[in-house]
Amino acid sequence: MSIVYSRKQATFITAPFDHTLEVCEGSPRSGKTFAAIARFALHLIQSRDRMHLVVGYSAEQAFRLVMDGDGFGLVHIFGDTAEIKRDDTGDHLLVHMPDGTERKVYWKGGGKADSKNAITGLSIGSVYFCEINLLHMSMIQECLRRTYAARDRWHIADLNPPAPQDPVITEVFEIQNTKWVHWTCFDNPTLTRKRLQEIHDACKKSPYLYKRDWMGQRCIPTGVIYWMLDPAKHVIPRIPEGETVKELFISGDGGTTDATSVDAWAVCYRTDDGRRTYTLYHLATWYYNGGQMAMSDQARKIAGDFLPYVRETYGKKETGIYIDPACKALRLELDKLGCFTSKADNNAHDSINGRTGLMCGIEMLQTGIQDGHIYWIDDPRFGPLPTIKEAGLYCLDKNGNPVDAYNHNMDSLRYGYNRFAKNYGLWGAPVKAKARPAGL
Repeated sequence: MSIVYSRKQATFITAPFDHTLEVCEGSPRSGKTFAAIARFALHLIQSRDRMHLVVGYSAEQAFRLVMDGDGFGLVHIFGDTAEIKRDDTGDHLLVHMPDGTERKVYWKGGGKADSKNAITGLSIGSVYFCEINLLHMSMIQECLRRTYAARDRWHIADLNPPAPQDPVITEVFEIQNTKWVHWTCFDNPTLTRKRLQEIHDACKKSPYLYKRDWMGQRCIPTGVIYWMLDPAKHVIPRIPEGETVKELFISGDGGTTDATSVDAWAVCYRTDDGRRTYTLYHLATWYYNGGQMAMSDQARKIAGDFLPYVRETYGKKETGIYIDPACKALRLELDKLGCFTSKADNNAHDSINGRTGLMCGIEMLQTGIQDGHIYWIDDPRFGPLPTIKEAGLYCLDKNGNPVDAYNHNMDSLRYGYNRFAKNYGLWGAPVKAKARPAGL
């Protein structure tokens, strides 16, 4: 079989292996995975390490996309010089090299929190991350650690454009010595002009599909719940002049293994023609992504650092600390330190506009953001980055239900807005959209 590569594919496949991580990101059907598999095969031939790894969301996906690759995967590239075997470490492709050495290429699933257990203790030369943004972060980091002792340490990853806030960007791509290569449909030599035009015309009907599937750009995915939150509009440098701070309060959500988000709020008002107009300002977030710090230690940092910072910055003490009723450990530890807490309003008993519970609270927060009742202060120390990240990832599933992920800061925001809306006359009432606060 004669294989024709595009100029970009050929250049990419044969480039020097001079980066720790190479990332192929871009449009679906852009030929990036096809090229990445060939480059991985070339690395296997040149590598002095014996054990290598392919990781997909599941082991089946890893085999289907990279090992088989629609007839162009590693199994077919090495053909009669390789055989599928199994040992104590798992299924692998045993490749016999011309110089008499062997390479073992294992394939594993990496989409679950405990996936890393399958590779703990192994010494690996290189890793292929298939659709890396779908893998669990603990698995990605463990793979990177497993190659520390490699003689020719190297990694490659492919993915379709993720949300701009996807943690794989900041926690992997921006940390490693990364070579990033962008791909579009024009880089796939098998797509004819007619087919390219067909794809273009279909994608053009949807701004999201046009950016992601045609341009290969990162964009907010469909189904994101708080799509109306725009950092350029809703994040401001300070509380505007003319606003009077009526009260400060705290909301929070967290757990022993989940992320903890504790948020400080200011309810402010402006008086026009004798009438007060209230606005909620998010002042600061203490955010910890769980797992390594005991709840007692988290509470000490919140009580000893975060709360004093907010009080000193705004010259007021909070009127209350409202924590998710399910976070009993956090409430108990804060109470021990004299920061007495109350149960947050989690919408458990709410019903409005035909919605109940969580969806009721989400709808009200969406309305609050759209209608200008809530803004975020760009605090230099405890800024709104957790909100911006989670808001770009918190989404609905195919049945229209919120996915239980990337929602810890989102839940804390909802608790804060619940208290504001119910205490200041906005809950369930038709509200008139406001302009951006004056003086900004």
